[in-house]
Amino acid sequence: MPESPLSASPYELLGVSVDADEATLRAAYRRALREAHPDTGGDAARFHAVQQAWALVGTPEARARFDRGNGNGVGTASGREAWAPAAPRPRRDSRPLARSHGHPGGLSRERYLEAIREWVGRGAALPDPYDPALVRGAPRGIRHLLADALAEEASARALSTLGIAYTIWHDLATDAAGRGLPPKLDHLVLGPTGLFAIQSEDWGGPVALKRGELVGEALEGERPFKALAARAKAIGRAAKVKPTALVIVVPDEHAAEPLELGGTVRGAVVALVRRSRLASAVREGLPGSAHLGGTEVMEVRSRLQAVVRFA
Repeated sequence: MPESPLSASPYELLGVSVDADEATLRAAYRRALREAHPDTGGDAARFHAVQQAWALVGTPEARARFDRGNGNGVGTASGREAWAPAAPRPRRDSRPLARSHGHPGGLSRERYLEAIREWVGRGAALPDPYDPALVRGAPRGIRHLLADALAEEASARALSTLGIAYTIWHDLATDAAGRGLPPKLDHLVLGPTGLFAIQSEDWGGPVALKRGELVGEALEGERPFKALAARAKAIGRAAKVKPTALVIVVPDEHAAEPLELGGTVRGAVVALVRRSRLASAVREGLPGSAHLGGTEVMEVRSRLQAVVRFA
């Protein structure tokens, strides 16, 4: 199953409570398997997910490991290892990386840690805020904060490979927060293929573009591109520049296409992009999005450097 704090637990996938007895669990598995089987009109992805869920909790030994937080995936690292801040990794090549400023995912992790401690209770011991059992039991809003931090960090790793022709700012503060919007822009990328305002998200479910906005059950009424456009406008207004593209990045399994275009907003091309496609989408440029000459890139960079503040 995907290594996301918003992923459904095996119990949720099987439709039982965490304290279900063995007979109830087995009956639920058989029922879910029948309903999801492609030969009976079910969905292949859900059929596979049900099988994975059973592998995690189908035997007393596996269930005990999962309930302790030591079995969050099949053949993968535990949730704790996947969700805690990653240690710096030595580089394996000498190619120049993009210029990068700010701390991707930093504010989202701070907000997660504050929220999880508040939820556990002031004064209560919290030896490991990334313990899988703790995270799985937290309210969705708290898990979403951690999922956002992980999404932002993953995008930052992809964007760093763009090369020295690009400059990236992460976690930019924006006065759009004063209108009830999120308090920051996740990433701003400048290079010869344009100025990209990018938001990295994980809503825990599929989304799609419709009439220039995202739709999907997981959004719960959000209008992500409207919010992204407002944040980008606030920063662009201060620097007297305009973004050429508004991009929302989601986990690969949450978008039907690697790259989907949704028209323009104030001259900026709108795009929904799978995470694995992000770097190439920026490097190649989006169809219909203006490219920038060398002198223009330098001028825009100077204007942004003079006004950028970090969240």
